[in-house]
Amino acid sequence: MTPETFAAAVAGRLIVSCQAGEGHPLRDTAALTRMARAAEGGGAAAIRCGGVGGVPDVAAVAAAVDVPVIGLTKDGTGGVFITPTVAAARAVAAAGAHVVAADATFRPRPDGRPVAATAEAVHDAGALFMADVSSLDEGVAAAKAGADAVATTLAGHTLPGPPPDGPDLDLVRALRDALPDALIVAEGRYHTPELAAAALEAGATCVVVGTAITDPQWIASRFAAALGPP
Repeated sequence: MTPETFAAAVAGRLIVSCQAGEGHPLRDTAALTRMARAAEGGGAAAIRCGGVGGVPDVAAVAAAVDVPVIGLTKDGTGGVFITPTVAAARAVAAAGAHVVAADATFRPRPDGRPVAATAEAVHDAGALFMADVSSLDEGVAAAKAGADAVATTLAGHTLPGPPPDGPDLDLVRALRDALPDALIVAEGRYHTPELAAAALEAGATCVVVGTAITDPQWIASRFAAALGPP
């Protein structure tokens, strides 16, 4: 897959993230693979998967769907943990991911390698590289380092305290202004269709939605909270 064909596949469309953390009722590769197939049936242009399920999740989903798969691993709980090493990126590509997503913030990586090394390894494996960033400067640097797509996945996650409730549309706008020809992926706390549409209006190429679509536990908690205590 080339950057051009991936951009054509996802432009103006929805990408669904199918992941579940340790201890979650859906933390099962087979369950998440069915979730990915359901998302594809509902109109998802691509699937983002892997997370703590890692390479087995990526391989299973890639074999089950006909849309592009954005794969990643999650190792650890603090600092850089989204596909944190060059070795992890190679493993995700080898599992069948068309695109490998990795942390491209300015934080130090466990293997001490720069973002450019991950991008090069992914390209050598025949996949595309999606840089998950938290700021404009990180996004610009990632593009210069060879990223085929820049995602706002980590906006609000590199500062002290919890991230804000809503998405960072200002970062989407800033990235589009700075990188007018780039594939900009809006991701992070897009919890309603209206917010997803707002991301496209702000300049995103496409939008990733995860929790609001694929986490029934979170969805149920929102309804329960709206109805008040039992």
